[in-house]
Amino acid sequence: MGRLVPAVTRALDVLELFLQGEGTLSAPEVTRRLQLPRTTVHELLTTLAARSYLVTVPEQPGRYRLGVRTYQLGSRYAEQLDLAAEGQQVAREVAETCGETVHVAILEDTEVIYIAKVDSTHAVRMVSAAGRKLPAHCTAVGKLLLAALPEAELDARLDGRDLVAMTDNSLTDAAELRAALAVVRKRGIAVEHRESNPDVSCVAAPVRDRSGRVVAALSVSVPMIRWSEEREAELAQLAAGGADALSGRLGHHRPQI
Repeated sequence: MGRLVPAVTRALDVLELFLQGEGTLSAPEVTRRLQLPRTTVHELLTTLAARSYLVTVPEQPGRYRLGVRTYQLGSRYAEQLDLAAEGQQVAREVAETCGETVHVAILEDTEVIYIAKVDSTHAVRMVSAAGRKLPAHCTAVGKLLLAALPEAELDARLDGRDLVAMTDNSLTDAAELRAALAVVRKRGIAVEHRESNPDVSCVAAPVRDRSGRVVAALSVSVPMIRWSEEREAELAQLAAGGADALSGRLGHHRPQI
């Protein structure tokens, strides 16, 4: 590994302060947070502003905000992203941790499409494939993606549609489905108990893009012979971590608390 350039590292440290939710920063604030000499901070801010990575705030003299160059770089990065490829890599990492089947799925009308899949390492596993479509209301990923829709859009997709059952546990009543979606919104995760496959349960978490919009869901599926309340809690945490990792690859950053 090559030597890190201190001046570049400090410049990036300045820019990354804005990832913490700050809209604007002054030179004294940067000095205090990074514990750098005032002269160094002044030079960094002047250089970043000269290259349009930062701009001064006209109505707030002495304060800086992110400039257009950062937006251009972010947009270029987003153009290069491939959700399926990124999802496959994260799904592989999650599967290596738990040994279970991991999917990444997107919503298309009232169905989910699996765009990435990594198989369980166990002899007993679920049968599925990337590219497969399933009714959204029968799956954990689908319920999570439906729950993320604005109410008007959800109504447009569900009103007048028959909720077809895949197993005896599938939700086929619209009121029950909407109640289930309300629980998903509250919990931030979705769980499916033998609703798409009579022998499998599943837990899913949301994947967000850089704007914070839910664009996909990551799930972990487990045969009932390996399912328990304790296992559900473990896998919910793991799915949430994987979904957060994939969201980060798409440019999403959780706000600092």
